Amino acid sequence: MQQLVAELLDGNRRAAARLISLVENDDPQKRELLKDIYPHTGKAYVIGITGAPGSGKSSLVDWLLKLIRKDGLTVGVIAVDPTSPFSGGAILGDRIRMQDHALDQDIFIRSMGTRGSLGGLSRATREAIQVLDAFGKDIILIETVGVGQSEVDIVKTADSTLVVLTPAGGDSVQTIKAGIMEIADIFAINKADLPGAERTTTEINLMLDMKNSEPWRPPVIQTVSVSNEGIEELWQALQKHREHMENSGRLLEIRRERVKRELTEQVEYLVKTKIWDEVKENLEFDDLVENIVHRRQDPYSTSADLLAQINFYDRGPGEGD
Repeated sequence: MQQLVAELLDGNRRAAARLISLVENDDPQKRELLKDIYPHTGKAYVIGITGAPGSGKSSLVDWLLKLIRKDGLTVGVIAVDPTSPFSGGAILGDRIRMQDHALDQDIFIRSMGTRGSLGGLSRATREAIQVLDAFGKDIILIETVGVGQSEVDIVKTADSTLVVLTPAGGDSVQTIKAGIMEIADIFAINKADLPGAERTTTEINLMLDMKNSEPWRPPVIQTVSVSNEGIEELWQALQKHREHMENSGRLLEIRRERVKRELTEQVEYLVKTKIWDEVKENLEFDDLVENIVHRRQDPYSTSADLLAQINFYDRGPGEGD
């Protein structure tokens, strides 16, 4: 495995792909691998791209890739798709519409499944970002699955968040409901050649005007991804937001909060995994389930009994009686 990490740091694409697969499949050696690559991370800038399904996120990513490469930057793309209920993998696979970039050695594209994560991202996605960061990518684009209210999870991972809306379907109203107004650093009104684009742009700007004044006011940019309209302005806005984040010290602040959150989540994950391993190894778990189903036991005192039996904590007097 040390050889695999060395190959990753040396820019080997196959090593990057294999490491992401190990992370996604929760390989037993994953923790050791992530520990080895962690000192080589922290350089990439992460851009999250979210919005409703069908809003044209992938088409925007396709054009952004061209502009990013034109500026001489290397880029990794993680396209988060729904998880197949049969294979457990990403349903759409590596995006066909992004295959024009497949021969560019400085672009790495990977599709990943949400694995049941309600926030549109999974823990494996965040770990894959670490792999691409260590791989040496300057920019990492995360295109999320677009699942509505829970999509706000992207803000916990990205340095800049781009929210893609369309004029049709009342997207601006849905934005308020989903809370996406709170997470967007930049808005793209895509398919702006459709009727209602100006109205949607005006509504978003009015909602932004009603918010308390912030150091950064999200720009609202009209784009037409099929004809490359507004994409250059969008890329410039993303660069300006990065400059603002770096100069204001906000980038370091949100990354500090991210580390704190990730450390907490990792501890919780390890504790939960250890507890369940012990519970399922030492106890007849299926029998307990059956007893609860048939009302011979209740889940409340049974859960306390389970933890007591693995010495997680002592039951208090009368607890479960």
